[in-house]
Amino acid sequence: MKKRIIVISLGGSLIVPSGMMDIVFLEKFKNTLRKHYRNWKFVVVCGGGSIARKYIEVLRKEGKSAYEQSKAGIRATRMNSLFLVQFFGKEANDTLPRDMEEVKNNLAKNSVVFCGALRFDPKSTSDGTAAKLAHLLSAEFINMTNVKGLYTANPLTNRKANFIPYQTWKQFESRALKLKFHAGQHFVLDQNAAVMIRKNRIKTYIIGKDLRNLAKILKGKKFDGTTVCG
Repeated sequence: MKKRIIVISLGGSLIVPSGMMDIVFLEKFKNTLRKHYRNWKFVVVCGGGSIARKYIEVLRKEGKSAYEQSKAGIRATRMNSLFLVQFFGKEANDTLPRDMEEVKNNLAKNSVVFCGALRFDPKSTSDGTAAKLAHLLSAEFINMTNVKGLYTANPLTNRKANFIPYQTWKQFESRALKLKFHAGQHFVLDQNAAVMIRKNRIKTYIIGKDLRNLAKILKGKKFDGTTVCG
C-alpha cells in the first residue's frame, strides 16, 4: 500500500515555548509520528518560536530592514529543525534540505523529513513554506500551534475570543489578509499560506499541542481543532 504524505507546520512556540525546549511534548510528538509510519510519511516544517522573535525584536530596535529581520527568523527555524533531525535520529533525514526538491528526495528514503524555512520570501513565515510543500507533494496540511485552532481574536490575550471549528478556504484567506504582516507575527497561518491553500484547495487542519488530535486526524477521526476546506 502506498503511504500517504502529510505536511506539518510545527510552531516554534511548541518546540521552544519560552526559551527552554519542551522535551515532554517532543517525546510525545516523536512517538505519535512513529506509530503512524506504516501508513504515512511526514514532512515537518519547524517554526522559529520565541528564539526567532527575540532575534527579530532586537534587530527591529536596531533599525534593521524587514529583510534582515526575516533572515534572522529563518536561521532560527533551521536551528530548530536541525535539533529535531538529531532528536529523531535514523528515522529522519540526516542533512537539512535547502529547497523543495531536496525535501522531496529525502522523503523517498525517510519516514519523516524536517526542514525550516527554505528561502527568503517576502511576507512569509515557515507556514508559507509548509503550504507550498503540501501543494508540491499533493498532501494535506496540519498546522500545529499554541492554541487549539482558529479564533475570532487571539485567545491568549482576549478572553472573549470565540473558537471557530470550520472555515472555507475563501473565508480563511479573507480573515488572514485583514491582518498586516510583520516578521515574527502570531496569527495561526501567514497570509501567503492562506492564499496558497485557497488557490490550490489544500485541506488544512489547525490544532494545538494535544497530540491526541494529531493522531485522530491521521486516523480520520473527529478531532478538536479547526478544519479549513471547501
